[in-house]
Amino acid sequence: MGLIWTLIVGGVLGAIAGAIMGRDIPGGIIGNIIAGFLGSWLGTMILGEWGPEIGGFFIVPALIGAVVLIFIVSLILGRMNKR
Repeated sequence: MGLIWTLIVGGVLGAIAGAIMGRDIPGGIIGNIIAGFLGSWLGTMILGEWGPEIGGFFIVPALIGAVVLIFIVSLILGRMNKR
C-alpha cells in the first residue's frame, strides 16, 4: 500500500504544479507522477526537509521543486519546438 500511496501523492503534486504553472507536462498521468517524484527530490535537495510530510514527500519543498521542474521542462520543449 505504501508504493501506491507514494504514486498517488507524486501524481497529485505533479498535477498541482502543472496547474500552478498553467502548463501540462507531457505524458499525462505518468508525466505528472514523474514530475512529482523529480520535483520532490529537487525541492528537498534545495530547500531541505520541512513542512508537512505525506506519502514520503515533504509537501512544500516538493511542490516548489515540481513547479521549478515543469518550468525548466517547458522552456526546453519550447526551444525545441521553435527549431
